[in-house]
Amino acid sequence: MKVLGIDIGGSSFKAAPVDLKTGRLLAERFRVAIESPCPRDEGLAAAHQIVQHFRWKGRVGIGFPGIVHDGRIGAVGNLGDEWQGQNGARIFAKATGCKVGLANDADAAGLAEMRFGAGKGRDGTVLMLTFGTGIGSALFYRGQLVPNAELGHIPWEGEPIEKFASAAVKTRLDLDWKEWTDRVNVYLRIVERLFSPDLIIIGGGVSQDHKMWFKLLHTEAKVVPAKLHNDAGIVGAALAGV
Repeated sequence: MKVLGIDIGGSSFKAAPVDLKTGRLLAERFRVAIESPCPRDEGLAAAHQIVQHFRWKGRVGIGFPGIVHDGRIGAVGNLGDEWQGQNGARIFAKATGCKVGLANDADAAGLAEMRFGAGKGRDGTVLMLTFGTGIGSALFYRGQLVPNAELGHIPWEGEPIEKFASAAVKTRLDLDWKEWTDRVNVYLRIVERLFSPDLIIIGGGVSQDHKMWFKLLHTEAKVVPAKLHNDAGIVGAALAGV
């Protein structure tokens, strides 16, 4: 089965058709830049542009950066409050002319890694974390997803902890790898204390540089990079479209 996966991030919509039997992208990724926060009309126009680019007529799956319950959007992070309370599956279907499935973006990336990547065949408690504009998280127990585990929003010094330890913070403050990893270790100590994961999978762009900073981590759990790298969000979004 082929589904168009759209991964919505803090600065862009990224998309490609996906073969759900193999988890492989069937075309080069297409990216549409957006503002942050993103007005709803701009985001819907980006989704429409993507569907037009691929001349897509089939199913579409979208990984959305916020709480998602049965296609309806709850609390939203970096994309902006204008999206909150919307029936996301319905408004994206209207914008694209396609049948749309919607899931939390980090949940989607986690599902992709559990089916095709570093979490395949793993039992116990697995935590997938994506470091980017914020910190996305997906929690699995015995292969089952605990949906909408927004662990980047754990309070830390009056702010969500992603504002202390995300990859965007590393860039904004021009932190070296050790300075930034010290912050990541603070975050990982908290989530390990709460959930005692057996495995932590780390994705996002910084996972491709894991040799620079994984050696600086101090965790009880085994930590591995996501195998699908930045494609995990697109592949997982496509899974949401089924």
